Amino acid sequence: MGPARRRAALRLHGGGPPALLGLLPARFSVFPLFFLALLLGFASLLWLQLSCSGEGPAPGAGQSRASPRQPCPPQAPLPQPEDEPSWGPHRLALLVPFRERFEELLAFVPYMHRFLSKKKIRHHIFILNQVDHFRFNRASLINVGFLESSNDTDYIAMHDVDLLPLNEQLDYSFPEAGPFHVASPELHPLYHYKTYVGGILLLTKQHYEMCNGMSNRFWGWGREDDEFYRRIKGAGLQVRRPSGITTGYETFQHLHDPAWRKRDQKRIAAQKQEQFKVDREGGLNNVRYRVESRTALSVAGAPCTVLNILLDCDTSETPWCTFG
Repeated sequence: MGPARRRAALRLHGGGPPALLGLLPARFSVFPLFFLALLLGFASLLWLQLSCSGEGPAPGAGQSRASPRQPCPPQAPLPQPEDEPSWGPHRLALLVPFRERFEELLAFVPYMHRFLSKKKIRHHIFILNQVDHFRFNRASLINVGFLESSNDTDYIAMHDVDLLPLNEQLDYSFPEAGPFHVASPELHPLYHYKTYVGGILLLTKQHYEMCNGMSNRFWGWGREDDEFYRRIKGAGLQVRRPSGITTGYETFQHLHDPAWRKRDQKRIAAQKQEQFKVDREGGLNNVRYRVESRTALSVAGAPCTVLNILLDCDTSETPWCTFG
């Protein structure tokens, strides 16, 4: 479009040039004005973020602090199921064993809340934070989460904090027919053996009780889910897995960085022998713990409950629970 036609296109319907354009040179282009407006808009948004988040320089000596900063505008509300009958009658307790992996937690909670809400799964996220001085015990934390989850949940998901589902076809619904292994060996990015049931496993609360939960003897990383597979079979239950998922090993995002965060894979002699045995006595019935605190949090608008849990260990039974 030539300069004459461009000026004509910018005229008001009345036929005369706008007052502002009448002050500009004849060959002036509107594009610098457009980019200037974008720059001013970006600067305004940046100032709003700094002014409402409490960031920015503190007042110097002798200076009085300005009026309190205003809270940031709220994010768009997430879907809420309370008044939606299409969400169904069941409610999931998402049990997340946790210790000192806050960067993963900040990604996990809002992602899973949105993922499950989009699928119309009623849910409550429980962060099972081990705060004692013993080695990490994923199985005991899940037992505690099961016992401490509210009565308005009727099934659980044993869910690793570093594993995010990317395929919306994955099923998180009530597993009435038996344990449902979402992170199946055909889909998990790392573990592909047939008896693997770790990562993400759904069970009704009734079925978890039939297994007497998980063994409390597994301190440190690994093997507790292999023992739990034997409990499932011993209870007469059949593990089911997803079908029709075509995304293969790209079905999940694995957040764990082994180069930065080393897993506690230490095994002492007695533990090496014990890790391949089935614990026929322990589980839900003898997990020893105390809930230090229970805190309701919101992470980027996503609600969750953090349980600070102190596990107890009988060192005469499992001396490998300590780091020494």
